[in-house]
Amino acid sequence: MKKIFYLLLVVVFFSCSSGVESSSSDNLDSLVVEIVDTAIYVGASQLDDYITILQNKRVALLVNHSSLVDTTHIVDTLLSLGIDIRKIFAPEHGFRGNKERGQNFNDNIDSKTGLPIISLIGNKKRPSQEDLEDVDIVIYDIQDVGVRFYTYISSMFELMQACAEYKKPLLILDRPNPNGDYVAGPVLDTINFRSFVGMLPIPVVYGMTAAELAQMINGEGWLTNHRICELTIIKVKNYNHNKHYSLPVKPSPNLPNDISIRLYPSLCFFEATKFSVGRGTNFPFQIVGYPDPRFGDFTFTPHDIPNVQTNPVQKSNLCYGIDLQQESINHKFTLKYFLQFHTLCGSDIELITNTRWFNLLMGNDKVIELIKIGLSLQEIEQSWEVELNEFKVKREKYLLYD
Repeated sequence: MKKIFYLLLVVVFFSCSSGVESSSSDNLDSLVVEIVDTAIYVGASQLDDYITILQNKRVALLVNHSSLVDTTHIVDTLLSLGIDIRKIFAPEHGFRGNKERGQNFNDNIDSKTGLPIISLIGNKKRPSQEDLEDVDIVIYDIQDVGVRFYTYISSMFELMQACAEYKKPLLILDRPNPNGDYVAGPVLDTINFRSFVGMLPIPVVYGMTAAELAQMINGEGWLTNHRICELTIIKVKNYNHNKHYSLPVKPSPNLPNDISIRLYPSLCFFEATKFSVGRGTNFPFQIVGYPDPRFGDFTFTPHDIPNVQTNPVQKSNLCYGIDLQQESINHKFTLKYFLQFHTLCGSDIELITNTRWFNLLMGNDKVIELIKIGLSLQEIEQSWEVELNEFKVKREKYLLYD
């Protein structure tokens, strides 16, 4: 609105100026000002570009609470337009986004639409042939945060596996990546550390949207037997990787705002410790602390929050630590906080209490050894520099946005 207001002022000024200076001659015939719409429009909101693809088709969707067309859920939108939706596949946190981290849930029926919901968390993470028998096309539309261990991309990868195997086309309605302006961290060792929190040989922060990553999965032959998943992509309008995108809804219960999303790749490694990252408080992934005053002046006490977090780390204990709520919205992945707390622990407190989980998140078992022998932040970052640069080069050909 501000941009349009200034343009109108320019129009008025030059129109008046023209009238004064050309009193003895013809006025300027016309003054054309192009008002450019720079708002970001997610793929789902561009209905005209994909509704015809869905007409007379039996449709399944992998979606959750973030799958909105403006303020209306895409399922409700498509049903109102007469699209034949057969079922919904639900990722971690559930279709309505109200399940806790890692919480399994059974198949059920959505109370609002009456549609069957098939859980893709727990023992079953991939649609079966039976699931797709009565489906002509599948839609993927979930807001991601661009971090390797955030499991929505693992669900997308498994969905691509199923669609490729059972020859079902996949329509991806793309969304911006709020951590999409940079690439950082070690690339996953898929031979030794492949898991649902890391399935692909990509760095911690990979700088791609879901659709761009899907193209890379196809292009690099990462699907079983080098199968190809038939993709149709509806791009985000007016988006590029340097544009800041503030998410309209929190993508999962413990990422409530832009700062938490930017800090998430840096702080998630504390999940392999007994240190709290604010789960069970009003500012998860914006603080770090432990019940010992040596770790900082900021204090907080985690507690149960229904439908968000039960039994958080250090529940009911007064924690001392650091408050990162004022960190820059341009914050980028770093291990400096982790190394800071490692130093403060000294010899009497063990920081990493779950080595396997730390290595799965990090993507290798090299970094933990470098931390233990006391290497500096710069030296640790240099340990993954070569493979990171190789990924950056490989990534370029799959980018859809400037």
